[in-house]
Amino acid sequence: MELRHFSAFLAVAQELHFGRAAETLHIAQPALSQMIRALEKDLDVALFERTTRRVRLTSSGEALLEPARAIQAQVEGARRIARAAKEGEVGRVRIGFGGTSGYSILSLLAREVAHRQPGISLEMHPQTYSGESALAVRDGTMDMGIISPPAPAGIAVHVIRQERVMVAVPTSHELAGAKSVSMADLKEQPFITYAPSHGSQVREAMMRLADQAGYLPHIAQEAPDPYSLLALVGAQVGIAIVVESSNHIRIDGVTYVRLAEGGDAFTLALGWRRNNPSKALARVVEIVQEIIPAARTSR
Repeated sequence: MELRHFSAFLAVAQELHFGRAAETLHIAQPALSQMIRALEKDLDVALFERTTRRVRLTSSGEALLEPARAIQAQVEGARRIARAAKEGEVGRVRIGFGGTSGYSILSLLAREVAHRQPGISLEMHPQTYSGESALAVRDGTMDMGIISPPAPAGIAVHVIRQERVMVAVPTSHELAGAKSVSMADLKEQPFITYAPSHGSQVREAMMRLADQAGYLPHIAQEAPDPYSLLALVGAQVGIAIVVESSNHIRIDGVTYVRLAEGGDAFTLALGWRRNNPSKALARVVEIVQEIIPAARTSR
């Protein structure tokens, strides 16, 4: 039994005429008759009643119709999947990201990939901060990541924007009503931030700005993610330097205040390994470049 035998059977069942069915399949009629006989021999049943005047399906032929159609559909589906994989239209792309900036960017990307290439799935890995993402992409454990240039050797980047930072303070804090504060105003404050092992650019920006203001910040507690960090601010454990895109997160007891030195704190980009052979990744990169204009850096 071969797949071509089912195609031959379906053609004859459709036309109920061996000559027309042979023309549909672009083969000679004797070859078609031979395939039908081979299928009938293999199944040990007669599929058609043949007379000089007409051809019609037997009860066995009628019973075989739906299974034969299902087999043909599955074969065509397999061919489409194989062709799509060759063109990068199906596959999985692993993406590492951390912080609120990653959520906003990847929400847009996931929506566009689902619309344009539904065969590609994005496997999201949150709480993978900039430094971790860059190393994961370099080492091949992630296909793409939200990073902050400069990137490791071999990593291509698509710059998204210059990220600003601001201050999150408890609503009852004395600075909560200020229009703007400077980093020097925060010298005596307890800070909540991410662990240094994450490679968070927000933490790096906080340490750099504090150093420029002439002090080493007192870190009261470290948080694993932006939501936990803001919850600790709301609980009056301390204040936090956060990205400006965090202001859409509304947590009771938290107020955001502009930071005078918060402009262009760091560069936000998507990075991927140049020699990654994944066609699905290549297609996702194309979509990124189509929907997110590359920004210029000020550094």
